[in-house]
Amino acid sequence: MKTRRTRSQEKILTLLNAQGRSLSAQDIYIKLREQNQSMGLATVYRSLDSLKLEGLVQVRTLATGESLYSSRQQDKHHLTCLQCGASIPIGECPVHDLEHRLQDKHQFKIFYHTLEFFGLCEACMDNNNSDSAHP
Repeated sequence: MKTRRTRSQEKILTLLNAQGRSLSAQDIYIKLREQNQSMGLATVYRSLDSLKLEGLVQVRTLATGESLYSSRQQDKHHLTCLQCGASIPIGECPVHDLEHRLQDKHQFKIFYHTLEFFGLCEACMDNNNSDSAHP
């Protein structure tokens, strides 16, 4: 059953598809205002929630607690540095087969998945090592 989308949802989908990258709800709100497509921040959040439940957008929550939204094009995987916040995309998917098995076994419609590894990037490791070398 296809759900009819609101104008707000359509505007957000169009924006996310055009951006080609993840945006926070606040970024979406600002970009829509810049395009003279004004809508309230609460409407942005409601629209994103509805689109998420339809499987049309995916959300990724950063270590800071901020949620980033993107159009659902492919599953996203990242290495995220806990110190500087850098997020490095991973091109391969080590759990793709698992997703299919879980979907079949549990009769569960999976829209997308994310995989996030948290740690320190090379630059932050180097900074931590140089800081500890100088007491």
